[in-house]
Amino acid sequence: MTAIAQADEVLADAAVATPVRVGAAIAAVGSSIPATVVHNAVIAERLGVSDEWITRRTGIQSRRIAAPTERLTTHATRAAASALEHAGVSARSVDLVLVATTTADEILPNAAPLVAHELGATRAGAFDIGAACTGFVSALAVGTAQIETGRARAAVVIGADFMSRITDRTDRSTAAVFADGAGAVVLTPTAYPGAVGPIILGADGAGAEHIYVGRDEALIHMRGHETFREAVARLSLATMQAVRAARVRLDQIDLFVYHQANGRILSAVGERLELPADRVVDCIGEYGNTSAATLPLALAHAEGEGRLKQGDRVLLAAFGAGFTWGATVVRWGAQ
Repeated sequence: MTAIAQADEVLADAAVATPVRVGAAIAAVGSSIPATVVHNAVIAERLGVSDEWITRRTGIQSRRIAAPTERLTTHATRAAASALEHAGVSARSVDLVLVATTTADEILPNAAPLVAHELGATRAGAFDIGAACTGFVSALAVGTAQIETGRARAAVVIGADFMSRITDRTDRSTAAVFADGAGAVVLTPTAYPGAVGPIILGADGAGAEHIYVGRDEALIHMRGHETFREAVARLSLATMQAVRAARVRLDQIDLFVYHQANGRILSAVGERLELPADRVVDCIGEYGNTSAATLPLALAHAEGEGRLKQGDRVLLAAFGAGFTWGATVVRWGAQ
């Protein structure tokens, strides 16, 4: 049989096959944080302010900070390995590894191929996604689409940032806010198409000057007032867009998991949307703002407290530099 005839036979077989629509589900979550805890008192003394001043402005009491010798890829790998173990999925069966980060250990290579190698995900494609604090939602959109189209059967989506590496220790607007950590989820196919609902993504480059890191200085600068205003507005709007796209109501959401940027932002969004406080995850007090890692860390935190149960409807939403933002509704554990 000629090569052309063989190709025709393959195409004929493919034409007979009936495509099966699948959804993507979050099978499990895992996390990894540095061991070193830095309390407000240490930072307050350096900045010439009080502990209470930091807590009042940020909602943060402590944060995890990586040692100079720690690598982002190490924590990203640990978070992914934990999620895979809880999902009962082997690293060898993973088709795609995505790492959302702004602070990879090197400019090149990306963190993702290093994580895939350390995991033993030998047949996986791997690349990083840069959307600042919205990175995890953006990576979730890519991983979900790959599962839904049948291009991947298992994907690992990681949010990991060592924000302390790009934070000016003398800047009152950022020194007490940012921290380090990693979280990950495993995506697998499901017959339930709404397990991860439509993912709303948005961007407005007109706000780029309000949060930025230049190449020369490589330190983060943030205009707090403008960022606060935009974050509250965009998170509130994205929340409403996501629930409408998922065809549910706000009162049908069991848990609201927002980017843990600032305690005042969480409170303002909750008040604007009239959300019950007990359904809004607020763990920034002990983790700080870990950028792309905040959503998976918050999911792991909520699960550890028993607040995240099989079948729960969970809203995820984030806002970050760019400006960028995103939101979706997931059905937890709908495999």
